[in-house]
Amino acid sequence: MKEYLTLAEIQRDLREEGLTCVKLVDHYLEKIEANKHLNAFVEVYTEEAKKAALAIDAKIANDTAGKLAGMVIGLKDVLSLTGHGLQAGSQILQNYTAPYTATAVQRLIDEDAIIIGRQNCDEFAMGSSNENSSFGPVLNAINNAKVPGGSSGGSAVAVQAGLCHASLGSDTGGSVRQPAAFCGVIGVKPSYGRVSRYGLIAYASSFDCIGPITKSVADAALILEVMSGADDFDSTVSERPVPAYTAGLEWEGKAKIGYIRSAVENEAIAPEIRRQTSEVLNRLRAEGHEVVGIDMPLLDSLLPTYYILTTAEASSNLSRFDGVRYGYRSPESVDLESMYKKTRTEGFGDEVRRRILLGTFVLSANYYDAYYTKAQRVRRLVREETGRFFEQFDFLISPVTPTTAFTIGEKTEDPLQMYLADIFTVQANVVGNPAVSIPNGLDDQGMPIGIQIMAPYFGEEKMLAFANYLTGLN
Repeated sequence: MKEYLTLAEIQRDLREEGLTCVKLVDHYLEKIEANKHLNAFVEVYTEEAKKAALAIDAKIANDTAGKLAGMVIGLKDVLSLTGHGLQAGSQILQNYTAPYTATAVQRLIDEDAIIIGRQNCDEFAMGSSNENSSFGPVLNAINNAKVPGGSSGGSAVAVQAGLCHASLGSDTGGSVRQPAAFCGVIGVKPSYGRVSRYGLIAYASSFDCIGPITKSVADAALILEVMSGADDFDSTVSERPVPAYTAGLEWEGKAKIGYIRSAVENEAIAPEIRRQTSEVLNRLRAEGHEVVGIDMPLLDSLLPTYYILTTAEASSNLSRFDGVRYGYRSPESVDLESMYKKTRTEGFGDEVRRRILLGTFVLSANYYDAYYTKAQRVRRLVREETGRFFEQFDFLISPVTPTTAFTIGEKTEDPLQMYLADIFTVQANVVGNPAVSIPNGLDDQGMPIGIQIMAPYFGEEKMLAFANYLTGLN
């Protein structure tokens, strides 16, 4: 079966070429089995996906199918689906079954998307390489010695390798966009509050966003359009109307674009990434867009601010995983105190324990004002500075990552180097703005390079249109 770039191509063949959803699902199941070594899926919903395909084929025959008929989707292992396993890549949730379905997932199902399985990820979405999963690392399909990025590495590889048509990931500091860049696919982080977080296992609640990973901007726009909007189960979701993103993908006019000078001039950034980013900016100038280099004084404060605040929120959010109500409980427990200690020590991996400890430290009475309160102030300043930027510019363009996909094991002994992989992506999460990663060529080893477009708060409509336009230029 041919590989499809867009859902529109699939739906055309479903109508005209004798393709069926059953054939599509069988095709993806065969590819998942043939590529088990990539470790992208931790559970495949074989029988359920086949049953859904039969039902949707009947709807197509009756002309009653939804917008997403023919789309086969994988879910990052942090999104709930009733009756299925949900572990967030962690042994602390061993044998846990989701009691309800996430709002974003249910909205896709309501439009006849087929859910084919749950995908490997860094434990509790904490990581930039997908090496922190208790299910083992995910391998980049282009070069199995390389990481796929994280934390949504399994979701990105599944789309990259054609194991499903699209995936849903979560983005706390770049966890959709960074693996999308490493795998040569498209990843969207929407504005905070655009998509309901109900049914998403929390890492850092004021940063987390659910976003699509696809091979085309059109499909990302369609998925975002379907799953966005107000939700009675999540009070942080905006009640703003959801634009018809798919109807506005044709970019018109000239844009005013800012880029961070250090992103294309700093020698710490891989030369090929700097070169290709510069080429994109030059192409945009040649097309008549205004492209201006800028300095952001608070850029150096982004990563410290991000890690102080997210670890603080994580230490609070993950306190519920204690062996009392669900998931893993240490068999070595002898009393309540030992159950807490042993369960959390044995159930959580090294990186999760590290971030819980950091978060507990910055929230402690002696250091709360020195770290947590100060980081909240810096977050406000970054938000104000970003707001002033978007009063002058339509978009902020930057690389997605300072390097292409690195070798598995290369950075595991140096967490600070691993954290630097998020240097260009965390700003969108700190301030809540939308951002998208799109492919931007290959380096000299054939590994994908991504470029990021960040837009004003709730500026997804123009951002997606410009991303679609830029993919055409590339």
